[in-house]
Amino acid sequence: MRSAYRTLAVAAGTLMASSAYAQSNVQLYGLMDLSFPSYKSHADANGKRMVGMGFDGEPWFSGSRWGLKGAEDLGGGTKLIFRLESEFVVANGEMEDPGQIFDRDAWVGVENDTFGKFTAGFQNSIARDAAAIYGDPYGSAKLTTEEGGWTNSNNFKQMIFYAGSATGTRYNNGLAWKKLFSNGIFASAGYAFSNSTQFAAGSTYQAALGYNGGPFNVSGFYNHVNNAGFANQTFSIGGNYTFGILRVNGGYFHYLGDQGSLGKRHDNAWTVSAKLAPKGAFDYELGYQQMRVHNAAYNADGNIPNANLATGFVSSTGVHNGYKETLYTSVFYHLSKRTELYLAGDYMRLHGGYTVGSTFGAKNQVELTSGIRTRF
Repeated sequence: MRSAYRTLAVAAGTLMASSAYAQSNVQLYGLMDLSFPSYKSHADANGKRMVGMGFDGEPWFSGSRWGLKGAEDLGGGTKLIFRLESEFVVANGEMEDPGQIFDRDAWVGVENDTFGKFTAGFQNSIARDAAAIYGDPYGSAKLTTEEGGWTNSNNFKQMIFYAGSATGTRYNNGLAWKKLFSNGIFASAGYAFSNSTQFAAGSTYQAALGYNGGPFNVSGFYNHVNNAGFANQTFSIGGNYTFGILRVNGGYFHYLGDQGSLGKRHDNAWTVSAKLAPKGAFDYELGYQQMRVHNAAYNADGNIPNANLATGFVSSTGVHNGYKETLYTSVFYHLSKRTELYLAGDYMRLHGGYTVGSTFGAKNQVELTSGIRTRF
């Protein structure tokens, strides 16, 4: 009899353990992107070109990464969720950001169909995710509660900083809420603490609103960043429309950057792009963007700083007007659902007082590459 009870107890324990494991999961995932050969003109102060593997080691499209994500069913339709994600460089095996093992994501949260998704920790700014549907042609056409991404290392990436925070395009010490309603409405809000005795300094708050309308999707955001005592604001709106095998995207960004005694910097930036995806293994992308600055001060390196990261203005150089324009294109050949080959390139031209450090004083730059990207 005791033996029968023991057998029953073991069976019950096994069933309970199996049930518990069935309600939670942890997934290992990753992506590897390697660009080679890569060509860049005006790659040093002598105007020489560079041919190598990636651009300063960076791939063209996606930062290579590995990560862990998980979920546990808490009952009542609520899940505990988390993500840890680390970026590395395939070309040399190094960490992307030495000393920060999880330099892409380190957050925990809860998710429920009723109240949406709430996460806390190191994560994408919600403005970055909201603008991804029109920032370039490579991401999702629809708004979701998942984190999105723009392309990685090229001359049209810099527009993403309008959607950034005091700590780049990700929040340090950040809170984010996102919800996709059944009628297609998308809403989100985010806040990043400064973690200092000066509550506002180094903080960020953002709000975004959008709509998934089938072939037509639209979103916009408001961004307020306090960086080293300087207040920065961005207003943006954009969207996309899909005509059969063709998707077109467009968006506008208006930025106001505080520069102390030098007055406010005013930026007007816009982007248009398209993706053609016929049946078969190939798809094609083409895009153009323009970033115009007015009354902009240089940073300590003598260049126009990216939006929301402007500190240490050099008043002796005065303020400047100008614009940067970039034309880019790419072709993908999909070997499978997870692996693809690509060819890509861009041409950047600087006008007026707009300067960037990567051209070493030159007014234009060409980047060309081929590469391979795979996911696991």
